[in-house]
Amino acid sequence: MKVLCTTELAINRPEARRWRDRMIYLDPLGDMVVVLPCSMRKPYSQSKTHMTFMRATKGFQEVILTSPFGICPREMERTYPIQSYDVSTTGDWSQEEIDVTGKCLQEYVGDKPVIAHVSGGYREVCKNYLDDALYTCEDGKTTSPQSMHNLRKNLKNYSKIKDKNKNLKKLRSIARYQFNGRDADSLIPDGSRITGRFNRRIIHENKQIATLLYDTGLYSLNLDGGQKLLEIDKNWVEIDFDLKTNTLFAPGVVNAYPDIIPRDEVVILRDGDVVGVGRAVLEGEEMKKAEKGVAVRIRHRIKS
Repeated sequence: MKVLCTTELAINRPEARRWRDRMIYLDPLGDMVVVLPCSMRKPYSQSKTHMTFMRATKGFQEVILTSPFGICPREMERTYPIQSYDVSTTGDWSQEEIDVTGKCLQEYVGDKPVIAHVSGGYREVCKNYLDDALYTCEDGKTTSPQSMHNLRKNLKNYSKIKDKNKNLKKLRSIARYQFNGRDADSLIPDGSRITGRFNRRIIHENKQIATLLYDTGLYSLNLDGGQKLLEIDKNWVEIDFDLKTNTLFAPGVVNAYPDIIPRDEVVILRDGDVVGVGRAVLEGEEMKKAEKGVAVRIRHRIKS
């Protein structure tokens, strides 16, 4: 599903604001951060520009500047909505875009060293909000031989991140974003493994916790994943009857986590026990108040 961001007003779209708000839960991995410009093509790594970058930056923490979403750490580039927004990439930024993006970037990198491989408006963002960034694009063209030489030369001063650490970081970053907090790391325990080519199954102790969906880059939970979601006390929906179908109607909801929004993954509880998992159709407050309509589309349930 495309997210149209063709005007400056898109900076206030709910999807963009939610993305920026939740970036505070993500932390860069490694000794330094490479800042890169976005591309028209999504995910970014499929663009010719980013293919050129990645031949040099593989093994380092990359973060991509983009308006109206602010920043996109490389590991998040296939996650909705950043993987499907539509916006022009002229390189000309308004002051509001510079400020919104700059604050996101500043908060994300913290006190880590930064190599800023950017030009134009992207460079303005870095100049305004980063104190000691090293700039490797001197001719205004990020993919020119000289700019890429500068980038590769300066990256040699830092150690690469191990693939094992990067993979676990990616899985947990997606969980932090989707479930709104650092405590979501517990959904991806140490020792988790991934199987599958497109939709990726997350396995821990021979039990499937969730599926990382190819289309959205978000998790759909299994019952064991629902138990882990309950343990961090998020996205729960309480009922007081036996589930007999895969549709939970609003009149059957006794209580619900107030911050649930439509399309969120939720866990269904009865008497404190997990009885199902699924996708929310209504907001948490609406589930409690509505007198008709579907509250949750249930994916898995315990059958009696």
